[in-house]
Amino acid sequence: MKQWKVFSVFVLVFLAAYFLPLSDAKVTGAILEAFKMLQWYARNHTLACVVPALFIAGAIITFLSKEAVLRHLGPQANKVEAYSVASVSGTVLAVCSCSVLPMFAGIYRVGAGLGPAAAFLYAGPAINILAVFLTARVLGFELGVARAVGAVVFGIIIGLIMAVIFRKDEQQRIEVAAAMPDPPRARRSLWQTVLYFACMMAFLVFSDWYNPGNVVVHKTNGEDIPAVLLQETRDEIVVQVDRPVAGLKVGDKITLAKSGIAEIEEAHNWVMTVYHAKWHLAGLMGLAVLVMVWRWFERDEVKEWMHNTWEFARLLIPLLFGGVFIVGFLGALLPDEQVAGLVGDNSLKSNLVASVVGCLFYFATLTEVPILQALMEHGMGQGPALALLLAGPALSLPSILVIRSVIGNKKTAVFTILVVVMATVVGMAYGALS
Repeated sequence: MKQWKVFSVFVLVFLAAYFLPLSDAKVTGAILEAFKMLQWYARNHTLACVVPALFIAGAIITFLSKEAVLRHLGPQANKVEAYSVASVSGTVLAVCSCSVLPMFAGIYRVGAGLGPAAAFLYAGPAINILAVFLTARVLGFELGVARAVGAVVFGIIIGLIMAVIFRKDEQQRIEVAAAMPDPPRARRSLWQTVLYFACMMAFLVFSDWYNPGNVVVHKTNGEDIPAVLLQETRDEIVVQVDRPVAGLKVGDKITLAKSGIAEIEEAHNWVMTVYHAKWHLAGLMGLAVLVMVWRWFERDEVKEWMHNTWEFARLLIPLLFGGVFIVGFLGALLPDEQVAGLVGDNSLKSNLVASVVGCLFYFATLTEVPILQALMEHGMGQGPALALLLAGPALSLPSILVIRSVIGNKKTAVFTILVVVMATVVGMAYGALS
């Protein structure tokens, strides 16, 4: 079966290379945009976000007590405790889906029940506290509150439905876990393990601390553009205008060459203060982890940790990179005006389109807010806006590819359908009331 999958990938790549109309300027432009998005992802998310999360996932598999995971998050754990912890953990972690995916894979493989793991997978990035506050400030208080409440409730409901639908599979997992020999006695005390994981999580939070992107671009010709920084490559930046200036309106996206920019003036607030100190704070946490590993861990444990981390990297990184490239290509072929034209009211069609777009396209946490602001400026309805906010952070084409590799095709399909359906229904309800 695995060989057929590899063969299918070869065939798809061959067909794309054979038939892609490279003489079409729109297609060649989309390919360039795909590479730009991939470079942006590599520069801004891989080292600071994906890599630390992979080390945490490897540590979960290696050091976290399977007995403790089964007791608190397993299929037979107390449901109130399991789903409460899973659905609100994103407020503490403040990470995006790139970070949640490896940790989801780790806790699921170490014994967490499908329901709590699915709740964590959905709510983790969606309940990001910075993103919720930014949504409320830019798009309105009601939409911010609806996003926060919807993310927690969605996470719990989706997790419960997944657990019910696949209860037979979960029962088999319980039986397999019960048949396994008792794990060896922990070599460290509970407080040592907790401190170790806390410092690893803190490193991830600080290294992946977000820059909301509010800037004033001072061009060399004397023009000033108040905007949100959406994307940065080695030679260019992509910004979205957030206040009208001469010749530009709110929501316009423009690409600027760095050679034509005199200065990029950032906003001054506590979030940016932490952002500029993030590597000092992350470095302090990283140093603490190294000291703990040196003092408390045996060489064979560290070797196993590195092996498990590499296995996650080998599995997840190609899927993430491939998915980001495809999303960048498709996104360039669908301009904001065209998408907004499909979601201009609160009908079933508009909310369904918004949910599907949210589930397929990659939105780094915080960037979905200015992108949505532009869509609303072009006429997007309130209901579809909430539908996209509820579907977007938790899912994307890259994350769907990764989830599929962890829990299989059937569970991934059900999870995706649940997100789309629930986001559509809630979007319609919110649109009818707003």
